[in-house]
Order: sequence, then structure tokens, then C-alpha cells
Amino acid sequence: MSSAERARQLIDAAHARDPRRGPDGRAAELGYADRMEHWVGRLVPGAGELLRLAARCQHLERFTVPRANFPDGRAGYLSWRRSLYTRQAERAREILLAAGYAAAEAAEAAAWVAKDGLKTNSGTQALEDAACLVFLESEISAFAAQHGDYPREKFVAIIRKTWRKMSPPAQQFAQGLDLPPGPAELVREALASGS
Repeated sequence: MSSAERARQLIDAAHARDPRRGPDGRAAELGYADRMEHWVGRLVPGAGELLRLAARCQHLERFTVPRANFPDGRAGYLSWRRSLYTRQAERAREILLAAGYAAAEAAEAAAWVAKDGLKTNSGTQALEDAACLVFLESEISAFAAQHGDYPREKFVAIIRKTWRKMSPPAQQFAQGLDLPPGPAELVREALASGS
């Protein structure tokens, strides 16, 4: 078995422990990993196996660090998110090393997962672009339903921030998404009011 095959098995075994289930009955994080890898493949034609594996690590064991363990509000949210980046990157590095990857390759993938060098590191940007596209394509409706107390302006601001994090090629893909009417209207409003 190759290092890539072994790493994929280890990553997906970690995802399979997610207690949340997707519509297909599989662990929710397995579905998320599939969507991340799909988008990285579209954004980076000929993406190498290391980048594809890093994409699968985007939410690695996220379910073990509940948002409720951090304070409410923006500062608590940002602290939670930073802790996730650090933890997920370290777990990705550990798994890649265990699968037989060289230390330098494992460190490179971990840097992408940790969001190091956003806008300047092509691997990091590919993962960020993929995450934004997964959010817009697959998660925005559930997010809106979960946060029904948010005023419309807050949703528009969230979409505007998401848009600014994406590279121009990712923004082009996003403009071609077939979104449900409600989210599509929010995206149009966000872009019209200044991305």
C-alpha cells in the first residue's frame, strides 16, 4: 500500500468517528472531505496527492472541539477557529508521518491546513477556496436556518467576507453555482453592495 493510500485510510477513519450523519448515512465529515477534495481538484487541475489529502484534512476531527467550549461572540468564535486550525494541522501532520510521508511533506500539508500564508501560499489558498465553495454550494442554507435570528445584513456581511477570502478563479466558480433562491439572492446582494 502506498503512503497516499495509507494516509487516505487513516484520514477517513478519523472522519468516520464523527457522530453526526449526512443525508447518505455516512459520517458528516466524510461527505465534507469528499466535497473539499472535489473542489481542490477543480480549482487545481492535476492537483497532487498531498494537496488532495490536505483538502481531506480541512475539518479533521473537528467534532472533538465543540464551539460551545468557547465563549459566545466573535472573539470566542475566532479563538475556536484558531484552535481548530492548529489542532487539525497537527493531526494532519501526524497522520501523514504515520502513513510514511517525509517530514517536509507532512509539514507542508500541515501549513496548508493551518491556513499559513493565506493569499501567498498556493496550497493554503486552494484549501481556503475549496472551503468557501463548499460553504456556498452545500452549507449556506443550513447555516441560514441555524442562525435564523441573524439580521439579513449579517448574512450579507458573512457572504461578502467569504467572497474576499477567495481567489479570482474561485470567485468565478462561485458565480456559476446553482444556488437555491434565498442564498442566491443573498449572494447577489453581497456582491452588489461591494465585495
